[in-house]
Amino acid sequence: MTHTALQILLAAVVVLPLVGALAALFPAPPGLRGTNPDQAVLRHGVTVTGVVLAAAIALAAGFDHDHPARMQATTDISWIPALDIRIHLGVDGISLPLVVLTALLTFLCALYSYFHMPTGPSPKAFVALLLTLEAGTLATFAVLDLMLFFLAFEMVLIPMYFLIARWGGAGKQAAAWKFILYTLLGSVVMLLGLLLIGVKSGTFDMVALATDNGPKAQLSHTVQLLAVLAIGIGLAVKSPLWPLHSWLPDAHTAAPTVGSVLLAGVLLKMGTYGFVRIALPITPEGMHTFAPYLAALAAVGIIYGSLACLALVRKGAKGDLKRLIAYSSVGHMGFVLLGIASMTPTGVNGALFANIAHGLITGLLFFLVGALKDRCGSTDLDALAGSTGAALYGRAPRFGGLLAFGAVASLGIPGLAGFWGEMLAMFGAFRPAPGLSRPAFLTFMVLAGIGTLLTAAYLLLVVRRVCMGGTPHLAPTAPLGTADPADEAPSGQSAPAPAIPDIAHYEYAAWTPLAVLTVLAGLWPAALLGLTDPAVQQLLGGGK
Repeated sequence: MTHTALQILLAAVVVLPLVGALAALFPAPPGLRGTNPDQAVLRHGVTVTGVVLAAAIALAAGFDHDHPARMQATTDISWIPALDIRIHLGVDGISLPLVVLTALLTFLCALYSYFHMPTGPSPKAFVALLLTLEAGTLATFAVLDLMLFFLAFEMVLIPMYFLIARWGGAGKQAAAWKFILYTLLGSVVMLLGLLLIGVKSGTFDMVALATDNGPKAQLSHTVQLLAVLAIGIGLAVKSPLWPLHSWLPDAHTAAPTVGSVLLAGVLLKMGTYGFVRIALPITPEGMHTFAPYLAALAAVGIIYGSLACLALVRKGAKGDLKRLIAYSSVGHMGFVLLGIASMTPTGVNGALFANIAHGLITGLLFFLVGALKDRCGSTDLDALAGSTGAALYGRAPRFGGLLAFGAVASLGIPGLAGFWGEMLAMFGAFRPAPGLSRPAFLTFMVLAGIGTLLTAAYLLLVVRRVCMGGTPHLAPTAPLGTADPADEAPSGQSAPAPAIPDIAHYEYAAWTPLAVLTVLAGLWPAALLGLTDPAVQQLLGGGK
């Protein structure tokens, strides 16, 4: 495919969601209204995200896979000459998988919402916000100018705030405010670091700054330390890195299903992508100094996330399944950050692979948990595990089987996508970059290994309690709060369990791609690693 065609495709991927968001606010043409205006705007969302996904797939197909380290589909136009800020777009083997993942998850969310719109205000605003969120996320992975990166990074905050605050569940206002305050404060600090790099080097161009003999040479060790500290705080909040993670469980618990899918699937990746695209190549000396601290916090996050999940899953804890998966993300993203902190090709490749795997698997899990809440009226684990709880294997076997698949994939079993990223991240910690303390990183690797065992423990407990139901000796309970006590079975007998619908056709359409890609990435990791490895080697080699 020609360079011009690739340029057009990448520009379309970034711009079309914004155009679609504006179009969603206007009335549909008479011939496209369908049965009602709500149906028309939801169909508009599916159409626009579908076109963006098709363009992203075409971009991936036309990408020169023999040279994934080279920036391709580049556009470089002067925007603010006085500050040397340019509209600079491009993708390489690091960013291309994230662009495709974002387009895929947003399309699946739009498709799911067409059949199952979350309760809240007008679908018109919902679709406009969803498309704006997609535009900001795609731009974050496609721009090559530090100021444009910051603008795209911030662009997603307002849509996600309103998706949580207007279409969320219990505690949505507090969760939305916590989300935006944490991320805004982190972003303000990050902006200072980006401006420091731009002022000291004389450019905001990320490609030029990534080369050893370029403007980066003007960044002293002190400047790099200050820049990594400032930028790292903003990226760590979004990643999320313990202890800056506390906004995440509340946001996930309150968010609508599609909000949780996009928050876990793509928004968290913006933070870790920033570490790889900005901190590692542009400020390597500062990153080298802070790497042990980043790795230590990542290891603590892995253990902390797993222990929090074990506390939620225990009997009588009244743990929320959606909150549990949110805490699991803290642990999983800890592996990503540990791989990045190793500053080795092995570790960074593992981090990028784990990014994609987490987006697929956790996106699937949040879809499933949202559907489970719709069916049962609750995601309380004690309610779901009661004698008239979910018991999915017997009452909705395909649903229960897919939930068990998602849990097994999330715990990192070999043959599925979750395994390779975590393994490579630990290999990176086993032999970190020269100059980093190997005993310290070996300790972090051991902690991460313990975290994998704890992850297996809580996820298998989730499967046992939700899919297998309660134990026979438990006293009869009302079916997830829906039955009247007068309808209970006679003394000594269990109350009849309410019906739980199995997977619907539209749910198959929205969930099957994630399950299939989880298997394919697990069985054929070279498809992704072949893209990322040359780009990572060049990035860590100072552009050589």
